[in-house]
Amino acid sequence: MKKKHLAMALSRLKGFPNPKPELEQYRTPGNVAAELLWLAHSLGDIEGKVIADLGAGTGVLSIGACLLGAEKVYAVEIDENALKTARENARSLSIDCIEFINADVSEFSGRVDTVIMNPPFGSQVKHADRPFLIKAFEVSDVVYSIHLAKPEVRTFIESFVRDFGFSITHRVTLPFEIPAQFFFHRKKLERVPVDVYRFERV
Repeated sequence: MKKKHLAMALSRLKGFPNPKPELEQYRTPGNVAAELLWLAHSLGDIEGKVIADLGAGTGVLSIGACLLGAEKVYAVEIDENALKTARENARSLSIDCIEFINADVSEFSGRVDTVIMNPPFGSQVKHADRPFLIKAFEVSDVVYSIHLAKPEVRTFIESFVRDFGFSITHRVTLPFEIPAQFFFHRKKLERVPVDVYRFERV
């Protein structure tokens, strides 16, 4: 499968049926998901690996990992409705390597080869991404994560990962499209720059 075909397949998946602003439930765009997954795949962090998708939402990253040959993916998601959609999305592509877990990410305790995630940006609830990073660093030595490409966020990320004994091995900046879906959105489509990171335990 080529990266562009992966992006197309992921773009066709169903989004959040009833997105919750407090959970910052923005669908991960197919092209952004494909960039993260393709990077992970090219570095040997997907195929044949056991993976955790923390805050899996509607399953975009989990399904993409399976399409690229993951052995097993734990899709951890607190919102039951989102997880229901994730199951439907997986069925639509005959994906059967995902174990869906309806729980807060803090409750996940499995040990995995790789973590993939698109945590909340912290726009609605300050520092909402921290519990995701903490859990990711607890359960794996290799973590891929998406964060806003802002100077203050980059400074925080650099310091935070260092404190947990990780280093940044890769950072790719991409446009992330957010369609208007909440009352506070002013534009039909907002494009915000995001960084796709790869963290590795030192």
